[in-house]
Amino acid sequence: MDKISKDILNLIQSGFPIESRPFLKIAKELNISENQVIDIISGLKSNGYIKRIGGIFDLRKLGYYSTLCAIKVPVEKIEEVAKFINSNNGVTHNYIRNHSYNMWFTVIKASIEGVKEFLNDIKVKTGIEDIIELPVERLFKINVVFDIKE
Repeated sequence: MDKISKDILNLIQSGFPIESRPFLKIAKELNISENQVIDIISGLKSNGYIKRIGGIFDLRKLGYYSTLCAIKVPVEKIEEVAKFINSNNGVTHNYIRNHSYNMWFTVIKASIEGVKEFLNDIKVKTGIEDIIELPVERLFKINVVFDIKE
């Protein structure tokens, strides 16, 4: 990765400009063109260095409920269960882990009832009853910013 790409990654992690032409502002700071910034960011995204660019909202303040869940999925059903879980637009993360509860996912819904309904749908559609729900008891929010070195 070249120096300009690293500089862009360092800039956009915590200081993405909130204005009508954010890429122009970044370009001026780096002394390159707006189109270069857009092309570099597009390339970083298509190569998997950037997952997404967007806002982070406090869902609890907006009235939403989220929880981490774990489910025991037989190895032969992992793809099927993952596809079903991931098809729900409230699922933000889904991982396979080396544990008896081998699939872990986070789900966000407008209410606790919405989460319970989704978890019940998983049980009905997959036949797997062993799901645990691990809601947040206390949040320790950290701000992760990676210093991308040259």
